[in-house]
Amino acid sequence: MPGPPVSCSRPPGGSAASRAPAVPRPAPVWPGTAPYARHVTITPDTKDWTWVLQRPCPECGFDTGSFAREDVPGMIRNVARRWHSVLTSPGDQRTRPDPGRWSALEYGCHVRDVFRLYDRRLELMLTTDGPRYPNWDQDATAIEDRYAEQDPGTVAGEIAEAGDAIAVRFENVSGDEWDRTGFRSDGARFTVESFARYLIHDPVHHYHDVTG
Repeated sequence: MPGPPVSCSRPPGGSAASRAPAVPRPAPVWPGTAPYARHVTITPDTKDWTWVLQRPCPECGFDTGSFAREDVPGMIRNVARRWHSVLTSPGDQRTRPDPGRWSALEYGCHVRDVFRLYDRRLELMLTTDGPRYPNWDQDATAIEDRYAEQDPGTVAGEIAEAGDAIAVRFENVSGDEWDRTGFRSDGARFTVESFARYLIHDPVHHYHDVTG
């Protein structure tokens, strides 16, 4: 879900479809990144999206309780393929539809990084008792890593690779491992099962953001 809010879950401003353009204000100027930083006009998202574990998302329609937990690996690979198509299809993946919404490329970079981050968090949950995940500032990452300047084809391949890696890790979960726990930096508690359901909403929701 840019992975859980505060530490990872939504991209700036949640769903692009529900956000108004941010009120213009001076953008941060980071050493070595000033030109890109001035391009970033998106208001950081501070919402807690864990409610998607209780009810369907009204924006994208995804219901995290409508499938078996064992289906998650296949769902990850499926949405990764869809993202690959978005980023390799003809057209301009770099242009934002408006200044307050990420481009398809920026969303794709976020999805790739969510897969990578969640894979590390899942590994922690499976190997450590009750770990607390290190915080992740998705907005700072978008600036530091210059999402808008990355190559769409490269990002498409990286999404496929990162998606397959976490899918394999979920495929190896069995029995009581689904009940192992981890904690977000704001104290939110996840089991491996709820973590899986929370994760898959993120790339699906953002695919809806860029395709409508």
